[in-house]
Amino acid sequence: MTHLSYDRYCSEVVTQTTLLREAIHGADLTATVPTCPEWTLAQLLLHVGQAHRFAEHLVRTRTTSYTPTDIGAAPAPGPGDPSLDADAAAFGAWLAEGADALARTLRESGPDTGVWTFGPRQAAGFWARRMTHETVIHRADAEATTGTAFTVAPEIAADCLDEWLQIVSSPLAMEFNPAYKELLGPGRTLHLHATDTAPELVAEWFVDYSGERIEWRRAHEKAAVVVRGPLTDLLSVFYRRQPLDSGRVEVLGERELLEFWLERARF
Repeated sequence: MTHLSYDRYCSEVVTQTTLLREAIHGADLTATVPTCPEWTLAQLLLHVGQAHRFAEHLVRTRTTSYTPTDIGAAPAPGPGDPSLDADAAAFGAWLAEGADALARTLRESGPDTGVWTFGPRQAAGFWARRMTHETVIHRADAEATTGTAFTVAPEIAADCLDEWLQIVSSPLAMEFNPAYKELLGPGRTLHLHATDTAPELVAEWFVDYSGERIEWRRAHEKAAVVVRGPLTDLLSVFYRRQPLDSGRVEVLGERELLEFWLERARF
């Protein structure tokens, strides 16, 4: 198992943002996002653009400690409330501007530049990967809103699952979100099995949360509950972007254990 290259992450920030912009072309930005019902489409886009700008600021300024900030909030499109005053074209241009700036800053810094992150690796490489997958998942949200089919390259989908498991299993995350600790309990194991990928990708995951911490690996192993289906659907289910009863995945074993995981393992 390996990460994608740093250059690939930098490129994907822009590529995924381009796909997001295509998905919102001509869209009603006041529409409710079905996968994030607390947001309108405009609020979702604002979140993505601000996340890009926040990460770009951290890397460009070599910030090594976190303090609350409104970096990224000011340049929102539209003269007033961005959920009402900006159209899709304005938001698209604003998103492109932020993604381009982030990719440029990441490339100039290199992956090993020291910078604050909420993960164990305090380096710019964290943000290249994080913003790639932040954009992928919120593109899925936008496409769910506009009725566009969500597809993603297998290696990106697999890495997106890897990253989420690394985040949720980290001691830092456990301390930050007590709900993650509630996941732990005897006999609790989970297996994700992609049914549509080449064998060399090893698109299977075994998650063991039966002990004192969450452990995981890419492997084919027996588990208390198994989820089988196309890789994109596994990703969507694991990120709570698709319901278990969509008919796109098969659940075998202790379904309640999977539901328990999905309820508590929120980003």
